[in-house]
Amino acid sequence: MRKVNQSPTLILASQSPRRRYLLKQAGLNFTVIPSNFDENSVSLSSPETYVKFLAEAKAHDISNKYPESWVIGADTIVLINDLILGKPASRDEARTMLKHLSGQTHRVLTGYCICCQAKEENFSETITTEVLFKNLTDKEIEWYIHTDEPFDKAGAYAIQGLGTFIVKSIHGSYTNVVGLPICEVIEFLIKKGVAGLDRGNNKF
Repeated sequence: MRKVNQSPTLILASQSPRRRYLLKQAGLNFTVIPSNFDENSVSLSSPETYVKFLAEAKAHDISNKYPESWVIGADTIVLINDLILGKPASRDEARTMLKHLSGQTHRVLTGYCICCQAKEENFSETITTEVLFKNLTDKEIEWYIHTDEPFDKAGAYAIQGLGTFIVKSIHGSYTNVVGLPICEVIEFLIKKGVAGLDRGNNKF
């Protein structure tokens, strides 16, 4: 049992239910403390650098408050023909995004950062997955956007949800498309002794 006021061993600096689900599925014991970092304060650079910087900023925001903890920060974007697709704010935006992605291959980029201030550890990188959409009919698009699933997802779809019918194939990490490259994250945590078969509550 953790002592009173003792910092959590592992913190997810995100309110994303998808990232929380992925970490739980991996058997990790962690605490969710979302970062309040203002993403709009960051100027857009190259997509790879942009998502990695946002992941670092979110992780460092929480790490400053819990320096003894290991903190995971992440950010995901959808990229097609050098156009970044964020989360649609309306059905019209979702419709436009899905029509743009229909029948095309796009890239999903997730930047992630794992850091521990007390141990002076900081690691970050960007993982890319290629996703091919089926050719969507107008009827399919209208049905999907009226499920309301697209509205908190980059690119207006959820590969792990109803949107699974949209995806014809992927090349790369599936969990990266969901929001966090679990293979790489777990690999790093094992290397640093934060997770593994001998880590008590962090067994998986």
